[in-house]
Amino acid sequence: MSPSDFLDKLMGRTSGYDARIRPNFKGPPVNVTCNIFINSFGSVTETTMDYRVNVFLRQQWNDPRLAYREYPDDSLDLDPSMLDSIWKPDLFFANEKGANFHEVTTDNKLLRIFKNGNVLYSIRLTLILSCPMDLKNFPMDIQTCTMQLESFGYTMNDLIFEWLEEQEAVQVAEGLTLPQFILRDEKDLGYCTKYYNTGKFTCIEVKFHLERQMGYYLIQMYIPSLLIVILSWVSFWINMDAAPARVGLGITTVLTMTTQSAGSRASLPKVSYVKAIDIWMAVCLLFVFAALLEYAAVNFVSRQHKEFMRLRRRQRRQRMEEELSRESRFYLRGYGLGHCLQPKEGAVEGPGVYSPPPASAVLREGESLRRRYIDRAKRIDTISRAVFPFTFLIFNIFYWVVYKVLRSEDIHLVP
Repeated sequence: MSPSDFLDKLMGRTSGYDARIRPNFKGPPVNVTCNIFINSFGSVTETTMDYRVNVFLRQQWNDPRLAYREYPDDSLDLDPSMLDSIWKPDLFFANEKGANFHEVTTDNKLLRIFKNGNVLYSIRLTLILSCPMDLKNFPMDIQTCTMQLESFGYTMNDLIFEWLEEQEAVQVAEGLTLPQFILRDEKDLGYCTKYYNTGKFTCIEVKFHLERQMGYYLIQMYIPSLLIVILSWVSFWINMDAAPARVGLGITTVLTMTTQSAGSRASLPKVSYVKAIDIWMAVCLLFVFAALLEYAAVNFVSRQHKEFMRLRRRQRRQRMEEELSRESRFYLRGYGLGHCLQPKEGAVEGPGVYSPPPASAVLREGESLRRRYIDRAKRIDTISRAVFPFTFLIFNIFYWVVYKVLRSEDIHLVP
């Protein structure tokens, strides 16, 4: 048989081959063996929760109608235009959000037919696949993204998908790298048979495990926010009388931390749960805000002596007025003049009359109170210099142990 005669047979001109009818019609289902070669893997997007992958999809099945003996070669590589003339599985990607073929410089398709009727169909695709992500541990998370291959119209009575041998089912191009992730070597192959109202449909899947590298987030988020928190502690070493400097430093660090926190959420979806980066940013913002409130407390305590002295003067005036009023009534009643003379403030003298303390004593008391309250304010600054760094250190130990050790072990244990 000449090549042209063989092509005529495939196109149904001489043999009655019908591409609309599956092999083994009314017989056992067609077993289609699949394998994937990953050419590139990237563009993992958290906001839309999907990833982009470029693959060579290869399908193999047996079609007895295409078996031949007349032609000497063990296999024939046919032009992709012949694909329309033979039966093909109706495979589609169940979690696909977008896809396109490649036609440069020609259709990136391969059709090979073997003597025993086996058919190899390979095609190059670029896919955008859905990947629901759990971002609780972001940016120290490990994501599992799936690829599901399913039959659209044939139930399992007619068509069954299977993976090639496990070692060759999913292959990755040598040297493949991702910007933020490491694609782990282990890939879970499995079956995801779908049950619909129209029947039971064959489905196979592969799970890719992506481990995020947090170098970018260390440089852009963690280290800058850490330095901002440390900068806010400089306020504890500035003189408490330098209110503009301390208030300006506190407000600047708070605003900078707020901007940093907003930037960390810009590239993430609006999820309802708390992420690891959210906890870090919230605690850092809390620390810089607490440093600003610390100066408010220092300033308040340092001015308390004025309030105390004002209260003491008010109490002295009240006591003086009460004593003068009592003594005036006593002397005026003794001479019978109480009904016609009124006491003049500060003009009445006599034994037992209240006399204000000397001015020097008042000054000494005021100075003593001032020093006492200023010492208390300074003590707050001194304590803060140790408490703030120590507390932040404890938080860091707890934070990194939980997310880098405990949570990481839990993720690795999940099958």
